Amino acid sequence: MENSSRPPPNQNFSIGSFVKTDMKTSYSEIEERILAPYATKSAESKGRVYPEVEHPYRSPFQRDRDRIIHTSAFRRLEGKTQVFVTFTGDYYRNRLTHTIEVAQISRTIARALRLNEDVAEAIALAHDLGHSPFGHVGESVLNELMRRCGGFEHNEQSLRVVDLLETRYPDFPGLNLSWEIREGIIKHSTAYDHPGKNMLDDENGGAPTLEAQIVNIADEITYSCHDVDDGQKAGILDEKTLRSVGLPARVFDSMKRSEFENSEKMRRYHLVRGLINIQVTDLLVNTSEALERRNIRNLDDVRAASGEIVGFSAEMASLNHELKSHLHENFYRHPRVVKMTDVARRIIASLFEVYLDNMKLLPADLADRFRDEDPERIVCDYIAGMTDMYAKNEYEKIIGKVM
Repeated sequence: MENSSRPPPNQNFSIGSFVKTDMKTSYSEIEERILAPYATKSAESKGRVYPEVEHPYRSPFQRDRDRIIHTSAFRRLEGKTQVFVTFTGDYYRNRLTHTIEVAQISRTIARALRLNEDVAEAIALAHDLGHSPFGHVGESVLNELMRRCGGFEHNEQSLRVVDLLETRYPDFPGLNLSWEIREGIIKHSTAYDHPGKNMLDDENGGAPTLEAQIVNIADEITYSCHDVDDGQKAGILDEKTLRSVGLPARVFDSMKRSEFENSEKMRRYHLVRGLINIQVTDLLVNTSEALERRNIRNLDDVRAASGEIVGFSAEMASLNHELKSHLHENFYRHPRVVKMTDVARRIIASLFEVYLDNMKLLPADLADRFRDEDPERIVCDYIAGMTDMYAKNEYEKIIGKVM
């Protein structure tokens, strides 16, 4: 049977008329029809700092996602450390692969809870845009160096990236993202991320959207699971020890097929898959129960709620904590990892000092900012935007061999 939604052959077809009649308002209508009443909806957005005419067939949150993907900061995540410095091997996760995994898990959770996938995805894709090279050690060093000027925190830097540093449009600085996406970036909170001052002039404060809360926990699920994978691949974590940890033990116990018995690689892949599945399933069940128990009926209820609504059961939270503790003791503190963090500290601290002493070493297009910014902040922005390899090359070009 012929698809009636398609124009018949040889008939003139105008994409302009198609957009006008079928798509211009469809995204808000679809959101209203399929999303839960407490989801974040385009029609209820607080808007953008600089008003714009909306796109005919992309929602505001879709446009936010697309703008984030096309930034230089997003592309540079490929060259930034997750755990292993990026130039030590091309198998291990980097900030970009981590970000994509967080976005994928966030969309899965959002869809299952009938929340706005576009909002969750946009926040997930932007949550690490401000991360420095060399992972959390890079952030720590920059924070120490910037103490006189307000410190450095990568959530705040991510917001600075999308609000100011990405210059792509003639009518406004930054990306001019929707308020809800910017809120999700600055309020991103995990064991590693501790939001500081409120940079949104949010008079009422309140809890972030459920979509932002999803990204918080999807980030934690993602890094603990892929660090298990990377740690095993590196030979730092061994299967025997992991079998003594609650969550991995449960997944290993489910591997009954002969294919698993005969293939270490298959067991490793299935372990990561199982760790994600068991945590996401618990999260969905517990969050659905929390929404009912706490009588969450709309976005105002979400804002007024004390504590996060999206979360694990008490048992799963304990198991998740046990796994993260195991990674801290047996992976993140391993001599191979610590050795590279010492190198990273030296590279960033030395570059910061050299650039501050001679600002002419910075790119010429930064010169017009000297009048409006502290020199330390300009240097910090420049270093925070570097990839691991670029920072290493700059160090060796200006100072000497790293190792």
